[in-house]
Amino acid sequence: MRYSYIKYFFIATLGSGLFFSCKRDSLTPTPQTSIRDISSFSNASRIQGQLLSLYASLKGGNLYGGRYVIYGDIRGEDFLNQTSNLVTGSDVWNLNPTNSATAVVGLWAQAYATINLCNIFLDQMAAGGSNIVGATLSANYIAEAKLVRAISYYSLLQYYARPYADGNGSKPGVPLRLSGITNEGHSDLARSTVAEVYTQIIKDLNDAETGLPLSYSSAYNNTTRGHRNTAIALKTRVYLTMQQYPNVITEANKIVSATAPFTASTGVTHALQADITNVFKTPYTTTESILSMPMTSTTGDNPGTQNQLGYYYAKVTGNGEYSLNPSGIIADAGWLSTDKRRTFISTSSGKPYLNYKYAIGSPYTDYVPVIRYAEVLLSLAEAKVRSTNTVDAQSVAILNAIRNRSDVTTTFTVASFATPTDLINAILKERRIEFLGEGLRNTDLLRLLQTIPAKGTAQSKTSSDVGYIWPISSSELSLNKLCTDN
Repeated sequence: MRYSYIKYFFIATLGSGLFFSCKRDSLTPTPQTSIRDISSFSNASRIQGQLLSLYASLKGGNLYGGRYVIYGDIRGEDFLNQTSNLVTGSDVWNLNPTNSATAVVGLWAQAYATINLCNIFLDQMAAGGSNIVGATLSANYIAEAKLVRAISYYSLLQYYARPYADGNGSKPGVPLRLSGITNEGHSDLARSTVAEVYTQIIKDLNDAETGLPLSYSSAYNNTTRGHRNTAIALKTRVYLTMQQYPNVITEANKIVSATAPFTASTGVTHALQADITNVFKTPYTTTESILSMPMTSTTGDNPGTQNQLGYYYAKVTGNGEYSLNPSGIIADAGWLSTDKRRTFISTSSGKPYLNYKYAIGSPYTDYVPVIRYAEVLLSLAEAKVRSTNTVDAQSVAILNAIRNRSDVTTTFTVASFATPTDLINAILKERRIEFLGEGLRNTDLLRLLQTIPAKGTAQSKTSSDVGYIWPISSSELSLNKLCTDN
């Protein structure tokens, strides 16, 4: 392997420069800049710093610091591009990025840089780091590394691979790298199948569930680091994406009570907030926020220029790269004007923008949501309807819990839905409303092999059209002779 391939993984991470801030617990991560600096695992403090740097890489601007979420929104039909700027994803919005596009190369590089940091961390813990920190912390740290690796691989599959439903995971996925790259000789690796990559993701999350603590001592860490319920919640997302609905139900039942008010009875006591807007305000550490990427005004501890959610979606405090589509979900008559979630939206320069979900201006320190309890609830509701093929009463109650906390005037009953399909469609609509600007729309369309609708000047894409998924990064293709393109 050429040295440039090692740089391909690590410049992305070090260039993001963003090392996880945990100042509220007096932690000072000090990740090393050399991939060969094994001394970075020589004592407990340094090992902790390396562990926290995994989250720092995950929250890089090209991944969960902003762009992964943004791409998930703008590929769908609810946003309109305003700037025609390729750097900020106009080609992603148009569904025609090339192998060398900023989005395609940047997300791939950041995800694999994060994966490689996780792999190196796991390798070094096995090589002696576990003995230094002791059995309890070692299990905790290893589980966190596997959690971050699972999120990264899942993120890659949502853009660069065919949906699991297309061939039951038999189509090409991505290269499955599970050992750290610290020297030459590892560039060539064929793509594993989609199913093989998902199998590894589930294995990592199962391992994480076993090794993670039930909770931490602070709400901050319970929001920004993985704990047991984080792994469970992420499994509900993964299994829903795979259309394995009984598994969604099994996992969700671990952290969702049978009746309202829905809460987690063990571990962190996850629950919906009475006011949706509190989830997106300081301190961002509500029990609804299962995992979020924290941002501060400290230089290097936020996503950086043209990566931030507020920069893209807000016109009042940001650049207004994407307005809301007047013909999109905001036009739905069932989403009433009195719904609290409408307060995230306002008109600027005559156009609707998502101005107040991520309302803090430069340097854009709003936390980025990775997964919320509301998503777990709606995933459970959808899975139960699809599994039972009935208008499931618990699913209706969950739908009401999400809707009523923002719109007290709308209440559904079992009689509101003539068929299970009607209830499923209502749940899918609620997801579009609830998670607008949180990056879930692309996955929701692709997991069901639905057409990506047209919007503005952008044409629709059916599941068989070129552009339904992204091409493989040109950087990978140039360095990995065994990797094939889409």
